[in-house]
Amino acid sequence: MELLQDIIGNVWFQRIFWSIVVALVSLIIYRAIAKFLDSREKKNTKIMSQKKNKTLIRMFKSIVGAGLAIMAALTILQIFGIDVTSMLAGVGIAGIVVGFALQDALKDIIRGFEIVSDNYYGIGDVIKYGSNVGQVLSVTLRTTKLQDINTMNIVSIANRNIDQVEIVSGYIYIPIPLSYDVSVEDAEVAMHDIVKHLGRKEEVTSAKYQGVTAMAESSLNYQIVVTCDPMNQLQVRRDALRTVVTTLESHNMHIPYQQLDIHTGK
Repeated sequence: MELLQDIIGNVWFQRIFWSIVVALVSLIIYRAIAKFLDSREKKNTKIMSQKKNKTLIRMFKSIVGAGLAIMAALTILQIFGIDVTSMLAGVGIAGIVVGFALQDALKDIIRGFEIVSDNYYGIGDVIKYGSNVGQVLSVTLRTTKLQDINTMNIVSIANRNIDQVEIVSGYIYIPIPLSYDVSVEDAEVAMHDIVKHLGRKEEVTSAKYQGVTAMAESSLNYQIVVTCDPMNQLQVRRDALRTVVTTLESHNMHIPYQQLDIHTGK
């Protein structure tokens, strides 16, 4: 009994005990807030508002988590006898040095708020960053994570680099060159046939013939535009190109080879 009382009365035991209590209480508060936010996230039915709310909610969760972690750390330091007030007051010069070191992190945080406030992109949108094209999985205070649709790899983008990010639309423009020997009337019959076949495909939202777009050296160029879910863009493009070739073949039309005229003088 005396041993138990000695252990309970030990200063280090009390400090460790109350530190664990602070950590557990912080974790319980975070879990409760996260559960409430998750329930709010699931209540949205409109796609656009759902994307924005998901982004806002997940970013808010990361802010709450960071805030609770800082408060818990400061409280634990206070429990262990460290004067947090004096410590914070004495880090003026050190804070300036650290501020310079954390410039990139601060830029990430500021840009993170801009992404949400300006509705630059949200969870579920398809974006392009460098050679990576993928769906946004999460937007936090510092990074945006996307899953590349080609490799399925998870790519992290520092929020300060959003100027290099492009929003991928669901539009696919398909130029179709045909020989000048093919009359425009016959070519357009084939174009409308291609559009009809593409419109029947499940992943295609719409297909439209846009007309003649260029008079090239060896061909007259026609154009078709197809719309689809950006996540399916690569496969839809492949299917569309195959449909173009097979439909042209059924009309006895072929995409001409590039011609090179060589003139020799004597």
